[in-house]
Amino acid sequence: MPHFGYSITGLDKDKSAIAAKRDAPVSFKKTREVCHHIKGMPLEKAKNFCERVLNYTEAVPFKRFNKKVPHRVGHAGPGRWPIKSAAKVLELLKDVENNAEYKGLDVEKCRIIHCAVNQGRVIKKYIPRAHGRSSPYFRKRTHIEVAIVEE
Repeated sequence: MPHFGYSITGLDKDKSAIAAKRDAPVSFKKTREVCHHIKGMPLEKAKNFCERVLNYTEAVPFKRFNKKVPHRVGHAGPGRWPIKSAAKVLELLKDVENNAEYKGLDVEKCRIIHCAVNQGRVIKKYIPRAHGRSSPYFRKRTHIEVAIVEE
């Protein structure tokens, strides 16, 4: 079993909380856009944003991976509704909120200072095809980290 560390260091352990989700079966590109948008938000505002994405009432603005992505109503720019990514990030935000409550932090004053997404391992499988050939059937995984700090 591999030991995963965190990509952020130097946090005050008394005023911060961290959580991570490893090998999540979500798209790296879409999860990166969700995390890029919620970074710097208060914790409650970020949770509400993820719930609005799940209800198709607010789109996630795509900044980097936005080739051929149409513009959406409500903001000027390309956007989409990455449902699986928003659901996994919402789970992670609830986990980091529970970690903060366990440490005795005031959740109302917490702000997201770090939200990182890294590519995980690839589970390689192959599907048999006609005439003795095969096609790749790869499953990509994603690592997500969130750190909050009480202000």
